[in-house]
Amino acid sequence: MSQGHDAPAIRRSAQRHGAHTDSQLPIREVARRTGVNPVTLRAWERRYGLVAPQRTAKGHRLYSEEQVAQIRNILTWLGRGVAVSKIRDLLLNDSARVADSVSPWDALLQQSLAAIGQIDERRLDELFNGALAIYPAGTLCEHFMQPLLDELERRWQGQFGNQLERVFFHSWLRSKFGTRLYHHNRQQPGAPLLLVNQSDQALEPGLWLSAWLASSSGCPIVVFDWPLPPGELALAVERLRPRGVLLYSSRTLNLAQLQRLLAGIDCPRLIGGAAVCIHGQELAELADNNPGLHLARDPLSTLHALQELRLLQGSAG
Repeated sequence: MSQGHDAPAIRRSAQRHGAHTDSQLPIREVARRTGVNPVTLRAWERRYGLVAPQRTAKGHRLYSEEQVAQIRNILTWLGRGVAVSKIRDLLLNDSARVADSVSPWDALLQQSLAAIGQIDERRLDELFNGALAIYPAGTLCEHFMQPLLDELERRWQGQFGNQLERVFFHSWLRSKFGTRLYHHNRQQPGAPLLLVNQSDQALEPGLWLSAWLASSSGCPIVVFDWPLPPGELALAVERLRPRGVLLYSSRTLNLAQLQRLLAGIDCPRLIGGAAVCIHGQELAELADNNPGLHLARDPLSTLHALQELRLLQGSAG
């Protein structure tokens, strides 16, 4: 199986991250950079049509920088619990989003990546606060925070120190947005929106971005940053009487348990995060059979869904 006509689309997915095609790397160097051994790289190519390199006259594989970026994207999906056989379609679907080669956000992104690499909380605060003073939350999420998260996920694949950076950044994110939610909640009356981390990953960043966007739109927020069993989620809904419930996950879901969770929620329900892409057909069928259930693949589409459902007060800002 080869990439065929789909190869340009996957290449564009990598090119949007600023990859270059002028250098060619042997498989040993690619394995060193990504942590994926040569046997696995060959299997991805032969069995699943992933990352098809050029060949020398003697048949040796040569990879481009953009293919290295693609391998890191594959590792990101694998880390979310996706079977390798399903990743090719996810890469092709993602290729529809092509970033401009030159962006006014590039400098902010690079400076923030450097601050995270240095574990420099003060500098990261300065960069975020400066941008927040100029841009509304929705714009900042679309052009800065979401690209930053995407780039970090790629950078953390096979890199020494990745857990240090991940824990630092996710802790900073939760502290930053948790403080903002606390102050916003004191000013915003009414039933809250309940957001629940439905993945097995603590400090789910997409959950906190969604909470921040909804709060910035004038909605009181309650965040549970860990899954609840079905009976206790139903109890939380009974006691909080939320205007809606968002179950967020960037990883695979237990679909049988998900149906039990949804059965205990008697208000508008949303499922958000990359899990919507991972379980695309299954969740689409579930939504068709469950009126009041809505799907959103990322924080911005979650915001739009909440707005369409009239669950937010005011406008994003």
